[in-house]
Amino acid sequence: MSASAALALDDPSREPHPVEIVPGSIESGILILCDHASNTVPPDLGDLGLPESEFERHIAYDIGAAAVTRSLAGHLGAPAILTQFSRLIIDPNRGRDDPTLVMRLSDGAVVPGNARVDEAEVQRRIARFYDPYDHAIADAIHRAMAAGHPPVVVTVHSFTPIWRGWARPWHVGILWDADDRFARPLLEGLTAEDGLVVGDNEPYDGALAGDTVDRHATIRGLANALIEIRQDLIASDEGAEEWAGRFARLLKPLAGRPELRAPKIFGTRTRDRLRQHGG
Repeated sequence: MSASAALALDDPSREPHPVEIVPGSIESGILILCDHASNTVPPDLGDLGLPESEFERHIAYDIGAAAVTRSLAGHLGAPAILTQFSRLIIDPNRGRDDPTLVMRLSDGAVVPGNARVDEAEVQRRIARFYDPYDHAIADAIHRAMAAGHPPVVVTVHSFTPIWRGWARPWHVGILWDADDRFARPLLEGLTAEDGLVVGDNEPYDGALAGDTVDRHATIRGLANALIEIRQDLIASDEGAEEWAGRFARLLKPLAGRPELRAPKIFGTRTRDRLRQHGG
């Protein structure tokens, strides 16, 4: 496979496939991921016992994140990988042993379809939804590295404007673990733009053992950043396009830096904390 060849889904025979691939050039130096792109639940799983209104909330997917991801991939000519299933089925941004892998209670909503899920059902969901997404990411990274183009891994998420009655002040946040090669200049670029309130590891901490970045970028020493955009800013097509354009301007020159493209192991703050506490 040539270095400029576009990534494509190898086996799209199973429908609806749990993974969406946006083709792009390996030479772009960027791989874009969207862990919570969709609120879709296959017919055989029904509605998980929830009213339709719950699937329009953040508990089902990251509002606006998919639109930003697709547009950003287009701006950069970069490949992107998105889920095509709701995080209520299984959360691909969690480790396999994470207790929140299958959520039974999410932001006040009891999920009846998950309340009595046993280990056998969890494993079925892993095989059907989690693994295809995981394997698609690993395959994309393998192809890029084999072609001599280690990618910077960028994941796109969104967060609620209000959490438990508190109005979150940030417009956008950049999350990172121990490797700040990509996150730091990205934070500087965003902070330089007028009127933006930018979170550094806010509204969440980027050190999460077993999450998508940890198991695909951190473990390989690939530079990375997790982008969190406030949902009310990207809920419309216009807002999503505006933010995709902003990140395209910032990401493109950064991805060309040789020091960001060379794999380097930084470790992880999460496992460091576990060692400190005897874990």
